[in-house]
Amino acid sequence: MLEFLKQPWPWYIAGPLVGLTVPALLILGNKNFGISANLRHACAACLPANISFFKYDWKKEIWNIFFAVGILIGGVIAFSFLANPNPIIINENLRTELASYGITNINGMLPQEIFSWENLFTIKGFLMMVVGGFMIGFGSRYAGGCTSGHAISGLSNLQLPSLIATCCFFIGGLFMANIILPIILSL
Repeated sequence: MLEFLKQPWPWYIAGPLVGLTVPALLILGNKNFGISANLRHACAACLPANISFFKYDWKKEIWNIFFAVGILIGGVIAFSFLANPNPIIINENLRTELASYGITNINGMLPQEIFSWENLFTIKGFLMMVVGGFMIGFGSRYAGGCTSGHAISGLSNLQLPSLIATCCFFIGGLFMANIILPIILSL
């Protein structure tokens, strides 16, 4: 059983499992799936300031915080006990392109040349981790939700704003990966 859990699951199993989360949440408690709202819930719980954005009954949304904590715990368990010992397979063309930017340590999910405490204080690391994190947080707040909330939950509810947001997320991702990222990596 453990070996079955350790191997990557094909899209036709993992995709429907993720997709079935939306109707399960709707059927079990009329809840919408999304992760980015948890920052608002945490701020409303921890900051008793007189800010109107945080004045709501956040306790009704405590399930979402537990859901996000479960994702974190699941990630730690998967990394600690279910990690695949085989190296990640990367297309040779991508490996060559990354090497041209000085990224050669690509055996893990995050290249150490960018994502490490030492590189946080370099221009490249600061842009990737701090500015990139801010842009993701700002974008998800500005769009009224994150990619999981819009693409999975919003599209399944046939919401036009979610379709527009999802299209913009993908266009932004393509623009970032093909135009902005090469500029940042060449710094």
